[in-house]
Amino acid sequence: MTTADWIAVDWGTTHLRAWAMGADGTPRAAAASDAGMATLARDGFEPALLALVAPWLRTGEVTPVLACGMVGSRQGWVEAAYRAVPCVPLEAGGLTPAPVRDPRLSVRVIPGLKQANHPDVMRGEETQIAGFLSREPQFDGVLCLPGTHTKWVRISAGEAVSFQTFMTGEMFALLADHSVLRHTVGKGWDDEAFATALDDALSRPDRLAARLFSLRAEALLSGLDPATARARLSGALIGAELAAAKPYWLGQEVAVIGAEGIASAYAAALARTGSAPRVADGDAMTLAGLTAAHALMQETTR
Repeated sequence: MTTADWIAVDWGTTHLRAWAMGADGTPRAAAASDAGMATLARDGFEPALLALVAPWLRTGEVTPVLACGMVGSRQGWVEAAYRAVPCVPLEAGGLTPAPVRDPRLSVRVIPGLKQANHPDVMRGEETQIAGFLSREPQFDGVLCLPGTHTKWVRISAGEAVSFQTFMTGEMFALLADHSVLRHTVGKGWDDEAFATALDDALSRPDRLAARLFSLRAEALLSGLDPATARARLSGALIGAELAAAKPYWLGQEVAVIGAEGIASAYAAALARTGSAPRVADGDAMTLAGLTAAHALMQETTR
């Protein structure tokens, strides 16, 4: 049977993922469930975690658990108060303990980051940032973390200096699945259509709302292909985001951290502006960040 020296947990709104970690930071096993934060009452977090990790625990021993994501939100297991930027993404001694009943568990939650001037918050992305910086400690530039709520983060001297959030991913989902465009946008992809819509939105972001309805009209009048419509919707929204986020990426070294599909789309979009972004896998950076947090926790307990 697999046992864990410690357990890494990424606990989001809709999903829970856990890794049994060795002392050297190598994952020995992984497990996942749909027991996301949104599905649980406060007293349901420990049972949901145990349902995944109980086989990895040793009888009579305490196994440290490090968790990031929405598990530390106000509606989560325990509220891990935001830390204000500018700051390093992880801070020794800054982890928040979660209440547990099972004596085999010791759970710590990583806090998110906040920005008072131009109000903004992040929770979960700080761990990916820490993971990236653990591998690229000299990085000085901008990190783009695309997803439901895309983050653009200025990094300097190992600190997150400032950041801005765009609801582009959520807007795409709402428009594609719940607006009149649900009758137009389908599966599949069209690289050329994405690039054309991106360029158009970058040049005239003020025309975004009109461009969106034109997708529906073209489908009705000319039988617009659903895959082309999907790519054009994505290109229009990402183009408008890049136009607004220009102070972040223009002339900067940029790295994109995220899942393969969405990270590739943002990297392609940035490349069309003349940027040469690096791409890092989001899951790998999350695990690297949790590993960095475990190392910090060990330092504070020596």
